[in-house]
Amino acid sequence: MSVSTTLRRRFGENIRQLRLSRGLTQEGLAEKSDLSVDAVRRIEWGTISPSLDTLSKLANGLDISLRTLFSTFEQRRRDDVAELADFLSRRSLKEARLVARLVKVLFEN
Repeated sequence: MSVSTTLRRRFGENIRQLRLSRGLTQEGLAEKSDLSVDAVRRIEWGTISPSLDTLSKLANGLDISLRTLFSTFEQRRRDDVAELADFLSRRSLKEARLVARLVKVLFEN
């Protein structure tokens, strides 16, 4: 899995979490964002990279700024990195190195 695919999927999950936290269905977000349900679905699945115009529409539909849209994504990434660092800190050096090698293999393709 490429880095761009992983980022698209993580970004899509962020959109999904924001949508759910507002009690919206994909259909509801699509309507509020002036997007198709298929577009919302594909963004959440990480199968497409939304344009700036689409991101602006999503932010509007979620009733947040573009800045907030990206800052929530970045905060989740920082939280995930901190969680991984905590996990690795409780492992032996040998185990931590093995995990690092596995992660590289998974994300280099």
